[in-house]
Amino acid sequence: MTLREKFFPVLTIVLILIAIWYVAAVYLNAPFERDTVARAGTTITFSEIVPKTMFQARPVLPAPHQVIAEIWDTTFNKPITSKRSLVYHAWITLSATLVGFGIGTVLGILLAIGIVHNRAMDRSLMPWVIASQTIPILAIAPMIIVVLNAIGIAGLLPKALISTYLSFFPIVVGVVKGLRSPEQIQLDLMHTYYASSAQTFWKLRWPASMPYLFTSLKVAIAISLVGAIVGELPTGAVAGLGARLLAGSYYGQTVQIWSALFMAAALAAVLVIIVGIAHTAVLKRMGVKP
Repeated sequence: MTLREKFFPVLTIVLILIAIWYVAAVYLNAPFERDTVARAGTTITFSEIVPKTMFQARPVLPAPHQVIAEIWDTTFNKPITSKRSLVYHAWITLSATLVGFGIGTVLGILLAIGIVHNRAMDRSLMPWVIASQTIPILAIAPMIIVVLNAIGIAGLLPKALISTYLSFFPIVVGVVKGLRSPEQIQLDLMHTYYASSAQTFWKLRWPASMPYLFTSLKVAIAISLVGAIVGELPTGAVAGLGARLLAGSYYGQTVQIWSALFMAAALAAVLVIIVGIAHTAVLKRMGVKP
């Protein structure tokens, strides 16, 4: 597949979405311009409305170029130590994301190993693991924040625990599926070699689970970021992408809200790409051909 064949369809879809975005911006921002003109007792044509909708200070839906300008200004024109820098806020959120993702990965793998090797854990714990994800994160996040603050734990850890709560589930499910993926004939072969349970795990089950593990990690790292942002909302945080969203909603700064959303999306994409690169490297190390 050539470079053109790989990127041309994606570029086409992106251009179509941008065009739809501009049309929606004109449609949603035009009423404000009409009301302004009506209060002044004058009239305005559609050709005069369109350019005005592209540069409103507090638009209902900011135009793409407004969001891009805001991202550029807050990313490259502000010192990274400034609280107006998106890089600064992204780092605050990324820190909680990585800590929560790390805890969730370790917890998820340990639970999966226990579930696979212990029938009692499989029957008793797995249903609770599934049931835990039926609780809305917006409901449980304030509870976690309040309880931990009551015992003197604040800052990074409460947000990380919310990320852990969201991220461990896909890892548990994926690793359980991966550890159980070897066929019975492969397990029987290990038995004929008088392999112990530990040897069967490290020589057969664990390598077989790698594709499932990394697929789960891609989901988990993205959802960890969501958890970190949600964890910033009930605390009235002053730093982090969640704080940017809160500040934008309080003061009607929709351009700021959209720039924070796009930064979060870009951050999630980079994290997933990094996990994907690690996935490829591990499989290549194991001898899997691309």
